[in-house]
Amino acid sequence: MRAEAFDVALLDIVMPELDGLEVMRQIREDPAPPEVIIITGNGTIDNAITAMKLGAYDYMTKPYRMAEIDVLVQRAWEKRQLARENQFLHQRLSRIDGTPVVQTRYAPMQAVLDVIEKAAPSDAPVLITGESGTGKDLVARAIHHLSERSGSFVDLNCAMLSDQNLETELFGYERGAFAGAAERKIGFLEMTTNGTLYLDEVSELESRMQGRLLRALEHGSYFRLGGMQRVEIHTRLITATNGDLDALVGEGKFRGDLLYRINTVTIALPPLRERVVDIPLLAEHFLQRFRGQGAPTLAPDAVEMLQAYEWPGNIRELRNVIERALLLHRGPVLSAADLPITQVKPAMGLPGGRVSLSDLERRHIESVLAHTAWHQGHAADVLGISPKTLYRKIREYGLKRPRRP
Repeated sequence: MRAEAFDVALLDIVMPELDGLEVMRQIREDPAPPEVIIITGNGTIDNAITAMKLGAYDYMTKPYRMAEIDVLVQRAWEKRQLARENQFLHQRLSRIDGTPVVQTRYAPMQAVLDVIEKAAPSDAPVLITGESGTGKDLVARAIHHLSERSGSFVDLNCAMLSDQNLETELFGYERGAFAGAAERKIGFLEMTTNGTLYLDEVSELESRMQGRLLRALEHGSYFRLGGMQRVEIHTRLITATNGDLDALVGEGKFRGDLLYRINTVTIALPPLRERVVDIPLLAEHFLQRFRGQGAPTLAPDAVEMLQAYEWPGNIRELRNVIERALLLHRGPVLSAADLPITQVKPAMGLPGGRVSLSDLERRHIESVLAHTAWHQGHAADVLGISPKTLYRKIREYGLKRPRRP
């Protein structure tokens, strides 16, 4: 085997001269080992589990059907191919703390990776859209790191600050600009010179701040609060939203001219429920991240449950599910019973029996509020949104806190 490179290897535990476990150990010493499928009799199940701990992809018990072997080999080969195809991006993104965004074989997501790579070297503003938990912040960081800009990356959530506080954070102020301004403060637009400024939930900007940001982008400069000297802008602007900015423009809630300024490049991230083929890959990524080499493998029923679930919280929710499952699990295989998720029943009368997005979001918010005893600050943290956005959603869906008995 050392003379040739293989993508997938099938090993029997019991062989005439060398047992499968020893071969498995030697295979793992290779810098690019193949995916290994173990074949075992009922009497050697414990050895098969040991092989799984050594890094085997999966195992089959005798007697087996060739169709089952075909399916396993195909899955193992696809995993190998995916690793090879994404090797370049993995290497370039290795400085980022965990990048599940690159774990994909879903065609629209692969197209997103192409856009990231092509857009990164330019200075063009980027708008990232997608539901909460789809990885918008990871995409923003990926663009920054691939650009090799020498400055820093700073992220700011527009929904977390009041209009006045947001203005001082973005533009800074001079000493004496207002009561309490004891010394000059450098704003994020200046702090990220030759770097990247990431504005999350840009749809939450108030009208006055939209106007101030637009003027700064149009002129390429601005004044600090209380200042008389222009500050030049030399930063890459990336914005993100989980809302529909075009709809907000139509409703008069967001400036169309500002939208044109920030969406030179638009990246739309698909929700996890559309990336069904990626769910096992992402789950394996989090298993390895939280448990390392000793991570359990996913049983077929666990994969089925993960792929059947609607994931209203997207990748963030999947990450939390895997992390919570590992807290209570110590075996070599993670089954459906070990996963702390509840299946969403299909809604009646909808095409394909699927639940509408708004209904899923309403149910998810309702469930999180119930589990946090309607503490909106805690609920917002769990949902990955700002308290301001949560308050708006509660009003939008007409949710009411249940009365105490």
